[in-house]
Amino acid sequence: MNDSVLVTVITLAYLAVVLWVGIRARGDGPSTLENYVAGGRHIGVLILFFILGAEIFSAFSFLGGPGWAYSKGAPAFYIIAYLGLVPVTIWVLGPKVARVGRERGYLTQGDLISDHYRSTPLGLLAGLIGVLAMVPYLTVQIAGAGMLFQAATNSLVPFWLGALLAFIVVAAYVFTSGLNGIGWTNLVQGIMMIVIAWFLGLAIPEHIYGGVPEMFAEIASQAPEYLTMPGGGGGMGWGAFSTAVLVSAFGGAMWPHLFMKFYSADSGRSLRKVSVFYPLYAYLLVPLMLIGFAGILTFAESPLASADRVLLELVINVSNFPPWVVGLMLSGALAAAMSTGANLAHTAAVVLTRDVLGPTMMRKASEQQAVMATRICVLVISLVAYLVALINPSSLVMLLLGAYGMIVQLLPMVIGALFIPGWTRRAVSLGALAGSTVFLAFQFAVESPLDWHPGFWGLLVNAVVLMVWQRYGEGRAVTHSRNVT
Repeated sequence: MNDSVLVTVITLAYLAVVLWVGIRARGDGPSTLENYVAGGRHIGVLILFFILGAEIFSAFSFLGGPGWAYSKGAPAFYIIAYLGLVPVTIWVLGPKVARVGRERGYLTQGDLISDHYRSTPLGLLAGLIGVLAMVPYLTVQIAGAGMLFQAATNSLVPFWLGALLAFIVVAAYVFTSGLNGIGWTNLVQGIMMIVIAWFLGLAIPEHIYGGVPEMFAEIASQAPEYLTMPGGGGGMGWGAFSTAVLVSAFGGAMWPHLFMKFYSADSGRSLRKVSVFYPLYAYLLVPLMLIGFAGILTFAESPLASADRVLLELVINVSNFPPWVVGLMLSGALAAAMSTGANLAHTAAVVLTRDVLGPTMMRKASEQQAVMATRICVLVISLVAYLVALINPSSLVMLLLGAYGMIVQLLPMVIGALFIPGWTRRAVSLGALAGSTVFLAFQFAVESPLDWHPGFWGLLVNAVVLMVWQRYGEGRAVTHSRNVT
């Protein structure tokens, strides 16, 4: 059998298994919005562990992670550093979100914000920010799937068809089974990702250098700049490194597709158990980083046009693995893309239906109508992401990198809703507006001072404006209101 055909057959078989697991997970539960969105709020530790893990590990774990290590070297470890802080956000925020969600029927971030601050527009704003950030993120997963298929099958499956296959599989089981389908497929795909990543991460350095220690010894001898800050590619000093870690860790918790999974937990205790074991999932990135480092000397004389292709080039053209290994590699990388893509499509559809359309178009909808509207939005959002991927996927990279800086501006608003009830609607709104403005200015118009992440500057301004208004402006606003009256 032709190698490309064998790779394609193995991958299609894997997609069929994922589709079967996802549709079977629908179960016999009631067709309610709570069951479709939050799994009936009875998701246990094991499934939560894989769901929350899949929120982080996407197509960029298999493509961007190795690509960053290959092009930059040491700065790539910021990814592992910030994942060490993610359990803190799960431990602190998760149980509280799960409890108030169960008590008050919250299903989205916007539900919490609009109810606490008694402001439908604030909930709508949070929903719009979430959808606008998640659609590019979903597009990247679909585009990554298309690129993987095209490269691994030697263009037997072209970009558009590979992306379409991933889109159809994900949309089908998310439409049918909601969070239950996502949970069980993430379990299957999480195991696949971990096994494939560790196999490749150890096999590639062994094949090229004779082992991982030998690889780093040669890099230290021939290209030591890749093992020190700011790295071989430059552009990431300690200021940029540390602020990127903080923005990614605390901004990550504000992503709706992670935040909303707190509502699905069967208890706060389960979420705290997940936070303890969560760093184990980060071990997936260690072998992927090793693959990136393996490319530093391998492609020293003929650098790759795109750093994100380093894993594909090493597996297909350098290591000369047999086609069945290439097929498993493709399946593992697709698992990363589809597990995250499913969460994004599901969450974006829920937020669009409940927070954006809900206050106007869905106010009188029945439970069944709300579920069907959410399912239709899954298809619409997935289709939009697929079409954008076909038009120009590369232009979304900057949007994705900057999305954390925008999402993190919701942090003070959420902290106030959960822990500091004295913070007012006006204070958090002005803080978010000021922080977002500063972030956008430093991201797109002006060079960020001290080389810090623009989102970190935005968060600092956000907090200062909030506290100043809370301390001095709120009393004046009340006085002015009374005088007008």
